[in-house]
Amino acid sequence: MKEVKVGLIGLGFMGSTHWRIYESLPGVKVVALADIDAAKRAGDISKVVGNIGGGDNSKPLDMTGVATYEDAFKMIAETDADIIDICVPTPLHSQYLIAALKAGKNVFCEKPLCRNIQQLNEIRSVLKESKGFFNTGMCIRAWPEYDAAKKLIDSGAVGSVKSALFRRLSPSVDGNAWNNWYMKEEISGGAALDLHLHDADFICHLFGKPQAVSSFGARGVVSDNGLDHIMTVYDFGDDKLVTAEGGWCAPASVVFEMSFQIVCEKATIKFGADGSFKVLWVDGKVETPDTGDAALPTGWHRELKYFTDCVRDNVTPDRWQTPDSVIASLAVVMSEIESATTGKKVEVKYV
Repeated sequence: MKEVKVGLIGLGFMGSTHWRIYESLPGVKVVALADIDAAKRAGDISKVVGNIGGGDNSKPLDMTGVATYEDAFKMIAETDADIIDICVPTPLHSQYLIAALKAGKNVFCEKPLCRNIQQLNEIRSVLKESKGFFNTGMCIRAWPEYDAAKKLIDSGAVGSVKSALFRRLSPSVDGNAWNNWYMKEEISGGAALDLHLHDADFICHLFGKPQAVSSFGARGVVSDNGLDHIMTVYDFGDDKLVTAEGGWCAPASVVFEMSFQIVCEKATIKFGADGSFKVLWVDGKVETPDTGDAALPTGWHRELKYFTDCVRDNVTPDRWQTPDSVIASLAVVMSEIESATTGKKVEVKYV
């Protein structure tokens, strides 16, 4: 098996999560790491925290054979990695992504893809000329229960969707990251762009592009006047009711929740806050659908295995996402932020 080499930029929560997943994938090796923190460059992730999953951060990472850099641009220029994986704060995504694509690398970039329309247009321009493969960390599209729900709906077995509710509620991430960047809305985009984006994106993945959004938000609950909680109704121009709620206002003792309930003509598909996944048919039958390979328990595992396989086999990645679909989801969330800020229904303008 040909080895796929990865150069990782950023060793925070998502960077360390990606590192562990690469370690578990046969034929994949992290060969280079860039981080401004000298302790992390030495493999010390003891101060890294997150709101879901994670491993034992008390144990240092095995840095054997890994070239380390303080300057990510230098790493991109020097490494022979096949993939550059970008796991840094959102406003920094575009500069590293563009540099890596111009260097002929394949790029996996964590979400959100970027912070504003200017960065988005720069990325789109470079993607048109790039020969490398590209994917974004919209992991919920690949998350086993969400992916299984989409397949079931697409099959027609449950009939048409009547209503759908999605929730993503996190304990506060105040103090959980470098320079506390999550709490600075101008950097992170608040809970709407950094957290709720996952559900807005999956809604687009499941139902297509909404025509308009009506959103309501709570500001300054844990951040400095950032949008810390958002609730949205999506208008698809038909009679189905689609809503989503997301926020990071709760204290650290609260367990992270992601859940959904999709009511269809013939059955309701429910992913509970406790992790249970059921299809409850109108005739009273209850089923637990097969969600696939247990060796790939999360969307993170599935998306990274798929992308590294595509790079190894020289196959253009097109499962779960395309750059245009990720860009469309960003337009939806930016419209939601506008709606929550103005108190008005906003027509989504797709760029």
